Amino acid sequence: MNTTDTQRPDVLVIGGGIGGLSVALALIRQGLRVRLCEQAPAFGEVGAGLQIAPNCTRILHAYGLLDEAVQLGVLPEYMIMKDALNAAELTRVDLKDMERRYGFPYMVIHRSDLHGVLLRGCERAGVELVTGARCAAYENIEGGARVTFDGGGSDEAEIVIAADGLRSVARKLIVDDEPVNSAYVAYRGAIPFERVRANDVHEKDVVLYVGPRCHFVQYPLRDGQMFNQVAVFQSPKALAGEDDWGTPDELDCAFEGTCHQVQKGLPLMWRDRWWRMFDREPLMKWVTGRIALLGDAAHPPLQYMAQGAVMAIEDGWVLGEHVSAQHAKRSEKGSGVDWEKALAAYEAVRPEHCRRVVLTARSWGELWHHVAVEREQRNAVMRARDTYDYSFMDWIYGATALTPDQEPEMYPSIPLDSVEI
Repeated sequence: MNTTDTQRPDVLVIGGGIGGLSVALALIRQGLRVRLCEQAPAFGEVGAGLQIAPNCTRILHAYGLLDEAVQLGVLPEYMIMKDALNAAELTRVDLKDMERRYGFPYMVIHRSDLHGVLLRGCERAGVELVTGARCAAYENIEGGARVTFDGGGSDEAEIVIAADGLRSVARKLIVDDEPVNSAYVAYRGAIPFERVRANDVHEKDVVLYVGPRCHFVQYPLRDGQMFNQVAVFQSPKALAGEDDWGTPDELDCAFEGTCHQVQKGLPLMWRDRWWRMFDREPLMKWVTGRIALLGDAAHPPLQYMAQGAVMAIEDGWVLGEHVSAQHAKRSEKGSGVDWEKALAAYEAVRPEHCRRVVLTARSWGELWHHVAVEREQRNAVMRARDTYDYSFMDWIYGATALTPDQEPEMYPSIPLDSVEI
């Protein structure tokens, strides 16, 4: 790829996933010329369902995309946690009441549907979308940054946003680290609802079954026409250092002894593919010169808080708001954005928030997967929670912070060993 014969963009976004599309849309809304490069030959997403909390539906509303997303997704009534061994309810959240508290709904949606909503938003806004462009290297240049693509060719802009995922090439400019293997595996499956109607499932709720070293999630998609299931478990082969880990035989073994609702769902999972679960250690520096990380390139989380896509969308919105604050009139010399100030403001607030989410996701995973006495203590804590207690959620589901002083306090910790069984 070589774009030297086209007009130079103000912003070059690398990566056409949810995070890349979000930041492209956020920045073009500020009057910038944005070019987005995706390595695949066509735009698209794989996977199954996503949970999108109020801290993200608030941003989709600001972009004018929430109504379209809601039409493609589902607004569930409750989020319910149950014990995976006996199906006993431990706690629940009234999601309609949550919407009243935070001002925006909790939504579940197919990943490809949300990706499509953002893609169409970018197309309508005039983002230049380029496919078949795999980035091989990044570098800072005078007054901007440049990327080089596989097969030759390069492109440059005043700023480059690296939304290039878990195995980001740009991240290596800042830190030489590797993804952290959790030894957990996720199986997914989105199927027609008719296939599960007789399986004692909840038609309008998000249900989480927490079990010993495993959990199982179920919720409806696409206006109730589809049903999403996620099975997550710790792999003994991974713990033993074997290469062939996370296989279907491990899936079945991990869920032995679980309740009949889970047992009925397991045969419906996609068994020809699985997702090994990785995150990275929190990174507090996201910007080098005119190159900035975004989304999983900066903060890939484990999935337990359902905030991976949400954080990426938040990143783009926050950067867009700071660009707006530092945007003077365009001139022949460029966009008029004071990128040093805008990027410094972005880096001042987002790494700390995402550090909290990445580490909290790890701790929530440990909480869900307790065994023996710790499982009983966890269950007692969950049963004691009032349905309308939001002390564990206010820090994450409220309005996205734009400055460090807006970042709320974390939730209170309850040591399990303080609970008598």
